[in-house]
Amino acid sequence: MLVIFRGAPGQMSAIDDILSADDESTAGLHRVPVALFALAVGVMVTNLFAPQTMLPGIAESFQLKGSYTGLIAMVTLLGYSAGLFLLVPLADLYENRRLVLVMLSLACVTAAIIVVVDNVVVLFPLLFLLGAACSAIQILVPIAASMTAPERRGRVIGDVMGGLMVGILLARPAASFLEGLWGWRAFYVASTGFTAVLTLLLAFKLPQRWPEKTLGYLGLIRSLFNLFATQPVLRRRAISAAIVMAAFNLFWTSIATILQSEAFGLSADGVGLFALVGAGGAVVTPLFGRMADGGHSKAVTSSSHVLLILGFAVAAWAGTSQSELNTALLCLLGLSAVLLDVGVTGDQTIGRRAINHLKPEARGRINGLFVGLFFLGGAAGSAASGFLWTWGGWSLTCIVGALLGISALILGLKAK
Repeated sequence: MLVIFRGAPGQMSAIDDILSADDESTAGLHRVPVALFALAVGVMVTNLFAPQTMLPGIAESFQLKGSYTGLIAMVTLLGYSAGLFLLVPLADLYENRRLVLVMLSLACVTAAIIVVVDNVVVLFPLLFLLGAACSAIQILVPIAASMTAPERRGRVIGDVMGGLMVGILLARPAASFLEGLWGWRAFYVASTGFTAVLTLLLAFKLPQRWPEKTLGYLGLIRSLFNLFATQPVLRRRAISAAIVMAAFNLFWTSIATILQSEAFGLSADGVGLFALVGAGGAVVTPLFGRMADGGHSKAVTSSSHVLLILGFAVAAWAGTSQSELNTALLCLLGLSAVLLDVGVTGDQTIGRRAINHLKPEARGRINGLFVGLFFLGGAAGSAASGFLWTWGGWSLTCIVGALLGISALILGLKAK
């Protein structure tokens, strides 16, 4: 895809930087924009995962009960998936910086309205719309990839994905702390403020990106089906990521219930501290990117899926043990969270790198399709969590999660 970059007034264009830089200056170029990209995706993605630990409080406010509480976490992810399928393809049609800023402004306004809403019939569409606006994340990732030489792309994508995973993993503790202090609406107050600041930063720092227009909007949407059918790497990686994301959300949507049960008795702040443990998984994200650049993609993929399976095995034992050593069992649950998060991080980082080597002229659509499918998997995991808990508690939840990991492992053995 022919992509034209234009810097903000007074700045050298990003494409000129890339063409004229040696390795050292290129590394310097990456640090500033990539740090901003990582911050941006980290802030935006918190909106998608924060509801997982606030489910009891939100459900109580709107008098939702039982199995239906999982739908609160699901609806934002469904909105995000819809945005990926319907909005992200616009990145192959319109100037990307303006598109990102419009979507961030929409996210800011929507989060502000959620703060004051008092009707669940209004809440659900707002959460859906907020999720759709946050799909701007997947417009930023192709910008970062397009600004990077192919031999460095895995490293840069790994760095940006590190920001994404930190956002995912910190969303839960941040939401829990804010809820414990001022109630669940406090998270959306913070989201409004941070998104407003982020919008201003990107307005000044984000380079313009003009795609070569080869198809109209409807043609772009139709082309998603063709891309999925004709790109086996995309197909396998997207399905694998969807399976892994379903397992990931199954765990994190259910864990608050067991941590706040009589066996462990954690408060909302305690759940937040527990969620911080999982944030350690994001540390390995850049390492995965570098290993992939070194030709070890398949080994990292398989290892990630094995860690996912082991994580659920440890979680099942720790969560159902009759031992009175609650502190030790809680530590084991923390270990399972780290194993799961490292496994998910590895799968998604390697998958993202693989798809960004496909069809440069369709990079926006490919990223949207890939992430849209794995967030559909995540939405399914969130929705299923309440029903699995009702039917079989923590044991059934972990069994299904492990089976999902095994499925991803089998599929991953075929991935390139």
